[in-house]
Amino acid sequence: MKRFHDFIIVGSGASGSVLAHFLTQAGADVLMLEAGKRFSADTFPANEMDANAQLMWNGGMDASTDAGTLFIRGKVVGGGTIINQCLLDRFDDVALDDWRTASGIPYFRSSEMTRHYDAVESHLSLHYMEKSDWNRNAELYVQGFEKLALEWAPLRRGQKDCGEGNDCIVCLGGCPRKSKQSMLETFLPKAEKQGLQILSEFEVAEVVHGSSFVTVQGKLKGQPQTLHARKVILAAGALGTTQLLLKAGMEKRLPALGQYFHCHPQWMTVGLFDEIVDSHKGAFQSVKSSDPRFRQWGFKLENVFAGPIAMSLLKPGYGFEHQRFMKQYRNMACIEVAVRDQEAGQLRINNKGRLQIHKPLSDGDRQRADRGNQVVHDIFGALGAREIMTSPLRIALHLMGGCGIGTDERRSVVNEGFQVHGMPHLYIADSSIFPNAPGINPSLSVMALAHRASEIMLADAGVRVTKSTRSRKQEQKA
Repeated sequence: MKRFHDFIIVGSGASGSVLAHFLTQAGADVLMLEAGKRFSADTFPANEMDANAQLMWNGGMDASTDAGTLFIRGKVVGGGTIINQCLLDRFDDVALDDWRTASGIPYFRSSEMTRHYDAVESHLSLHYMEKSDWNRNAELYVQGFEKLALEWAPLRRGQKDCGEGNDCIVCLGGCPRKSKQSMLETFLPKAEKQGLQILSEFEVAEVVHGSSFVTVQGKLKGQPQTLHARKVILAAGALGTTQLLLKAGMEKRLPALGQYFHCHPQWMTVGLFDEIVDSHKGAFQSVKSSDPRFRQWGFKLENVFAGPIAMSLLKPGYGFEHQRFMKQYRNMACIEVAVRDQEAGQLRINNKGRLQIHKPLSDGDRQRADRGNQVVHDIFGALGAREIMTSPLRIALHLMGGCGIGTDERRSVVNEGFQVHGMPHLYIADSSIFPNAPGINPSLSVMALAHRASEIMLADAGVRVTKSTRSRKQEQKA
């Protein structure tokens, strides 16, 4: 196995895979390391329990230190794009303006980011969910919004030739149709054709920054390995990337490391109806809130659902009451509230090297959640639901921060060129660099930032890059 490369990328999700494509397209020698296994459309787990166990870190049960929040992240080739719903929105001026203020970086504005969004979207099949895509859960959602004179909009999803099957809910455990535009179906195959090598089941233990190259130490399927690269890019997500730097003891030279951790805390509310709803059939997410008041109030609503195991976890208690609730699975409609959190958390490791997630929920965040949940209760009440239950379980998706980007080295870990402060050969371009929570699904923006980062990295390596990031052969012909 070759042990010295131009670039080593740690992580294969939305950041790492986009980087791999554009770097290999320019002729770079790139090795990707992924802690999880490699699956395909034909081999994804067939049920929820196996999917959680095989595709997520700690079975999808990473918990905050107060056990109040569960954090979900992918551990599989393709990263979080395998287990997410592939909802792809650009950030609005509200999010970008806040980032520019927090970071001091001028390119966080729509006029600068548009070409990066355009570049990655050109590799994706994007679909605005239409009325013909709605299941009964979506129909109820829209009816409720219109009864209360609230504004809604279709979700934009990455999908291709999805067909008319009724099993779309299995997408949370990997799409069996090769339809969902995960990295496994989009950027990774292109990068591999261009020479990318992927080592799955490789757990990185340490990253050592040297004067002219970076050393990566870890285990490949349990066997110790040492690799080297001119440049190393950490793309293991907010938790994974931050943990690697913390384990290397870098918090002494990077005072902001592990700080400013954010997420979008989510609550699910179930409405029980006399009619059969069958929210688990068809496209289980189709519509979202677009009411500008909700943006101002710091939350958004989407129709959503989950398999029976996940839905059973939402209901507190046990015994006959829990059984009574679950017997009505086909009568359930569901809406989630996602909060744009304001109270930052902190990531640390204990003396055993285990990650600890301190993520409080401020009074302001609770007020946002309560306001959003009340809207959902009003919607289900207007629709005639005979029972409404907001789950106390708090689920954190869209994990962000811990290695924030910025111009102030006291308050950030990464500079505007995506380099770790004081370490010119070590880059980060995943969601760990987010200065704060945007309140919008982050996956597309992670890809856009990765595209920008690839241009900078190639320029640092002496490769002339055009705005379209053409290949090295094309550059030579030009």
